[in-house]
Amino acid sequence: MRPVKHIVMWNLHGETEHERSANIEKLKSAFEGLRNEIPGLLKLEIGVDFSKIDYACDVVLYSEFDSMEALQGYATHPAHLRVREELGNVRTARYQVDYFM
Repeated sequence: MRPVKHIVMWNLHGETEHERSANIEKLKSAFEGLRNEIPGLLKLEIGVDFSKIDYACDVVLYSEFDSMEALQGYATHPAHLRVREELGNVRTARYQVDYFM
């Protein structure tokens, strides 16, 4: 089995900086809550952009899984599906890259 990296970047809704910050914290908290719930999840980090350049995304998820099967399991795991549903209305764009380590 080959370890896999899964990286997702989002831009989030927010009319004001306060609203965007609240959405960032909501996303960050929800994904951090997945630690120790997903079989095969080795590492999970949430990063918040501080550059504020116009082409940067607001938030990045960096995660590592012990196999492709673990990543596939994550995609359909009830805890992950719950987080996706909870956060569906806070994001405006989503980008993803999966690759073998």
